[in-house]
Amino acid sequence: MAAEHELSATSYIQHHLSFDVQSVGDNAFWALHVDSLVTGAILGIVATALLWWVVRGATAGVPNKRQAFVELLFDFVDDQVKGMFHGKRQFIAPTALTVFVWVLLMNAMDLLPVDIMAWIMKHVFQQDEFRLVSTADVNTTFALSLSVLLMSIYFAIAVKGLGGWIHELFCAPFGKHPLLWPLNFLFNLVEYVSKPLSHSLRLYGNIYAGEIIFLLLWLWAATGVSGVFFSAILGLGWSLFDAFIAVLQAYIFMMLTIVYISMAHESH
Repeated sequence: MAAEHELSATSYIQHHLSFDVQSVGDNAFWALHVDSLVTGAILGIVATALLWWVVRGATAGVPNKRQAFVELLFDFVDDQVKGMFHGKRQFIAPTALTVFVWVLLMNAMDLLPVDIMAWIMKHVFQQDEFRLVSTADVNTTFALSLSVLLMSIYFAIAVKGLGGWIHELFCAPFGKHPLLWPLNFLFNLVEYVSKPLSHSLRLYGNIYAGEIIFLLLWLWAATGVSGVFFSAILGLGWSLFDAFIAVLQAYIFMMLTIVYISMAHESH
């Protein structure tokens, strides 16, 4: 019985952690996680629509509640940008706000009851394996972090020029002597590689861990009446903590986005 329970628990977790994978052509290496792409795209549209809805109803007089909330959010993000970036903020502030809202919505999908959502996806949308938490997919977080890296490189070239960027790549931080060029390039290469790695894995690890803990709590509920009671109590407590983690990780991802783009504008 113990082996059977272990097998069922393993299959339960594996089922909820399985992606809807579609191969591209005959090459199994190139595959799309359809659930992460679809959920991320829908939440991106929702985030854009919410902000558009608020802006459309904005007035010059006394703001309504939704306008006041979004203005507080915008002022908060703008203050964070202003504290770290001293150039023109026409691009970086809206980008930071977009990143924060979008990542927050993707993180918040972890708060939905996993078994109920799985039943809905299976019986309503005929999707047996469909994960709704896009940021629990390392492909999503890497795509976001690589986008930030590309923006950083773009702004570095736009500000310093292609020649200036290449010069900095080979001549900083240890000096301009030709013998130091390989060392400088290796140092900068490590920096360019480590940024998206840390940026993406921090978000992925925290959201994925929260998803695992929820699954373990729901497994505990299957052990009997006492399991249902304790898993419900602990599940409520973890939901509150997980909501805090969702906001915190969205904030950290936004802040690192601001930091990396700001660093691209600086000269060594």
